[in-house]
Amino acid sequence: MIKPVNDGPGGAASPDPAHAMRVAELFRLHNRALVAFLQGRLQSLSDAQEVAQEAYMRLVTLEQPGQVASLRAYLFRIASNLAVDRLRMRKVREDHPPEVPEPDVHLAPVPERHAAATRQLHALQAALRELPAKTGRAFVMHVIDGREIGAIARDMKISERMVRYHVANALAHCRARVDEPEMP
Repeated sequence: MIKPVNDGPGGAASPDPAHAMRVAELFRLHNRALVAFLQGRLQSLSDAQEVAQEAYMRLVTLEQPGQVASLRAYLFRIASNLAVDRLRMRKVREDHPPEVPEPDVHLAPVPERHAAATRQLHALQAALRELPAKTGRAFVMHVIDGREIGAIARDMKISERMVRYHVANALAHCRARVDEPEMP
């Protein structure tokens, strides 16, 4: 079994630059086909884009990418498996809608959770400051502001493919930074 890279502090992914370039080339050449493939299965463009992004993230963080004979085929297999998982989650949610309790506005937040969330927010802000300007801007516009990829591409005057690339890179960087354990 080929596993994600886990050799940085706290298990943070640190992909091989040459492998990352191969994945970027896959993205450039095959992202449109991958998203179309996923959209046919998921019946949702936004879900297809999210699943494709996750598939690229898993591919770029492979522990031993040299063991994969065809990165393109492996990418589509990862995406297909993620699409199946997404469809299963949808089915479970449809069959068992969550019971949402009435919020008790009189409860104070748990101090430990508040402190942990504050630390995580500061780590995320620091990680965003480390990113190149375009990458950080695309990430904030998509993830934080909730803007569509097409609108971001028009605003930034870059292709939708490049927006997805910037968002994926920012996401990987932020996950690695936020998941790092604190230094003693």
